[in-house]
Amino acid sequence: MSKIPVYFMPGLAASPAIFERIKLDESVFETCLLEWEIPHPKEPLSDYALRISKKITHENPVLIGVSFGGILVQEIGKHIQARKVIIISSVRSSVEFPRRMKIGKKTKAYKLIPMKLILNIESLAKYSFGEKVNKRIKLYEKFLAVRDLNYLQWAVESVILWDRKEVDENVIHIHGDKDEVFPIKYINSCILVKGGTHIMILNKYKWLNENLPSIILES
Repeated sequence: MSKIPVYFMPGLAASPAIFERIKLDESVFETCLLEWEIPHPKEPLSDYALRISKKITHENPVLIGVSFGGILVQEIGKHIQARKVIIISSVRSSVEFPRRMKIGKKTKAYKLIPMKLILNIESLAKYSFGEKVNKRIKLYEKFLAVRDLNYLQWAVESVILWDRKEVDENVIHIHGDKDEVFPIKYINSCILVKGGTHIMILNKYKWLNENLPSIILES
């Protein structure tokens, strides 16, 4: 029996290393990791999705995306035939965005975000206090793969301006009830993970390892 190909797309600027604790049965699934590429100037998200879709070499794969990666795999799903599209800590439409993101779109406030500061983790460390904060910064250093200013500006704008109004009911949505980026009160329908935050791919990996196989295999 041929294995089921499962492609994982990380969140905004993140490395595929965020999936290092996700272990699927190798006799059933073939795990493939996708990476962010630097976008072309003013490249529409749909064009970018088409470009990333060319990295998918298997027919009828399962696409799994985290956060902005969840938005991207939904766009990739327009270009290829996917067995399933699963999003984690993400949204199925722009209607599920929190109020601050909707206001940011109207006012273009997202253009004021200091991207250079976000990229310069070392300078953030100088202003951090306490072991907990420094541990978090070390975590960011490990998992923040793309430190390109143009990418970051493009990615933030692509999220804010994503205009899908209709939810695709075939997209499976896994979401934590403690997600601080996309609060659960705005999410219409999902598989709920109790205690799951926006980074539950890192700290709820046991739940995901136990449940992802059956979610993928359900017809």
